[in-house]
Amino acid sequence: MRTFGIAGLLAMGISLALAQNPTASVDTSVDASGTSSATLASAKALARQGHLEKALAELDGLSKAEPEAAEVERLRGIILYQKELLPDAATAFARAVAQDATDQEAKEMLGITLYRLGRPQDAIPFLESSNGEQKIASASEGGESLVASPVASPAINTDPKYVLGLCYTDTGRYDDARRAFAAQFGFGADSAEAYLVAARLFLRREFVEEAAIFAQKAIELNPSLPLAHQLLGEVALAKADLPLAIKELEAEHKLNPLNGAMYDRLGDAYVRNSQFEEARQALNKAILLEPNTTGPYILLGEALIKLGEPIQAVHYLNRAVTMDPDNYVTHTFLGQAYRALGQVADANREYKLAIDIQHKGDSKPEQPK
Repeated sequence: MRTFGIAGLLAMGISLALAQNPTASVDTSVDASGTSSATLASAKALARQGHLEKALAELDGLSKAEPEAAEVERLRGIILYQKELLPDAATAFARAVAQDATDQEAKEMLGITLYRLGRPQDAIPFLESSNGEQKIASASEGGESLVASPVASPAINTDPKYVLGLCYTDTGRYDDARRAFAAQFGFGADSAEAYLVAARLFLRREFVEEAAIFAQKAIELNPSLPLAHQLLGEVALAKADLPLAIKELEAEHKLNPLNGAMYDRLGDAYVRNSQFEEARQALNKAILLEPNTTGPYILLGEALIKLGEPIQAVHYLNRAVTMDPDNYVTHTFLGQAYRALGQVADANREYKLAIDIQHKGDSKPEQPK
């Protein structure tokens, strides 16, 4: 779970006073809203210390005040969010916004919570708001991008602009998503970098066609932009278009020859296209540049088996097992390598490990009553 923090805690001074004089009385003066400041401070302190149920009990008492301070409901929402009680958190944040339309943190937290509840369309208006007046202009409005400026919400380590971009993506507003992601990274809204970062995040969420369109636009704006051709190669790999994947990844190689991930993807494309010697060369470079990533070791092991070099394959595959012993693919290829060497017992052991790992998470069948 993300880091939980609450700004503006008031309990420190009270704790210090009690430490210096245990019998000293605590100031329970009532602020302008009718809320006992000491009690609100106590609720914040309890929440900060992880005593969430006790903090909620304090807030239940504070909620009876007339009028109730908006900060009470915001804090309640933050605690409920921390407890993963998202519907209740959304209700609390909505109350805080209704009580104080200028409560920016409550708006952002309401938007983030609604997104996590699978309601991106409902989340957008709250995330668009910046100080109650700015928003990211819709592409359909033809307006200049006015990007919300707040930093990550104090309650959680999440940038509202990123979540807004996700909401736009999920609702098909891809250009607005680009503007939001560009704002998070500090890129110009219409720059090649903005198109590329949007493409990367689209691909991560399996919006494959949109990722390809935006990566191609990035290349049109800046033909020498690193990582754009790699992304197009990854899209082609996802679509099993191996010739195009190899073409794009080789183009990336010319622009970015020290990119270990590029050699990994290129080796993958070569293996799938049965170009095993080319795969060996690419994956050797990937391992030199990214020695702590298992993917190149596994792919190289597969290529070496196909090249008739099972002894070398065992070496690289065992290295992958050392790094990640619970990858059934590695054990499967190790079984193939040992079988090619005539080591039947070792091969059977690796095949059994692969099967056991695959079924490790399976639940046991229900016994008949």
